[in-house]
Amino acid sequence: MGPYIVRRLLLVLPTLVGIMLINFVLTQFVPGGPIEQILSELEGKGDVFESISGSSSETFERGQDERYVGGRGLPPEFIKQLEIEFGFDKPPLQRFISMMLSYLRFDFGESYFRSISVLDLVWEKLPVSITLGLWSTLIAYIISIPLGIRKAIKDGSTFDTWTSAAIIVAYAIPGFLFAILLLVMFAGGSYFQWFPLRGLTSDNFNDLNFVQKILDYFWHIFLPVLASTISSFATLTLLTKNSFLDEIKKHYVTTARAKGISEKKILYGHVFRNAMLIVIAGFPGLFLGVFLSGSLIIETIFSLDGLGRLAFEATVARDYPVVFGTLYFFGLIGLAVGILSDLMYVFVDPRIDFESRQT
Repeated sequence: MGPYIVRRLLLVLPTLVGIMLINFVLTQFVPGGPIEQILSELEGKGDVFESISGSSSETFERGQDERYVGGRGLPPEFIKQLEIEFGFDKPPLQRFISMMLSYLRFDFGESYFRSISVLDLVWEKLPVSITLGLWSTLIAYIISIPLGIRKAIKDGSTFDTWTSAAIIVAYAIPGFLFAILLLVMFAGGSYFQWFPLRGLTSDNFNDLNFVQKILDYFWHIFLPVLASTISSFATLTLLTKNSFLDEIKKHYVTTARAKGISEKKILYGHVFRNAMLIVIAGFPGLFLGVFLSGSLIIETIFSLDGLGRLAFEATVARDYPVVFGTLYFFGLIGLAVGILSDLMYVFVDPRIDFESRQT
């Protein structure tokens, strides 16, 4: 197992470089940038997209200085100074190499518009996203595994039919739509105000005792976790059911029953371990789905100050150090969770040998 883990670790760096390179190249073709953003704000337009949408296609065919200055009446010296300050006076390849060398030292520079280091921003927002992802994943597993096993045992029964209908409905509802529905229904919308509208804690959180702080925390996180769990819960339940059904139909189960072994021991002593392999394999994808795409949508809707919302706001503002810094962390966490998934495979079933697998 050791050589396999070493090979996976050695692949982390080139994979990260590939992810960063693709996104870096894409940003070179996206209209606007941090300099355009600053110039738009100086002119009182507020957002770079307004100036882009109001310009003709000929604007993008001109030179760098002409694109910035044309129609703005700003001195070229000012534009040059901004380019030097942001590092855009260097060729793209040189900027990318310099960025990656700094990132390998976990030096992400400073935000263009917040006057704070990117590392401090990421560490500040990361706990919110990880908390949301972990709670959603754990709750999905706690509910889905017993329900999936029960559905497999009662396959074709009334219980299986009704729960399948409920699961299909839950899967069909988009996460963002369900989140908005929860806000309208239970967070001060048109109906009830049972839960807070935004944030993870109340304003008087520091004045609460230990028990009150725990209750306040769960009170705030209940709706966001529920919204991010709904679709993953449906997928995981069906995955668990189908995995158990496949195992129950195998010959070793028939043989065990013929020997007079109890049904409970067959299910939880033999079938469970084999069926859970594919379920455990889905853990990284489920967690990353909530952590990456889910965190962006849910954090924005519920005004949670997490990493997904930070990345979204940085992208809109063209704050490239924050954009690439958060992307680097997302990629690094994704690769680490992938390795963890393989370790969990071996933990559940020691018979699995990854060393014979070609990387």
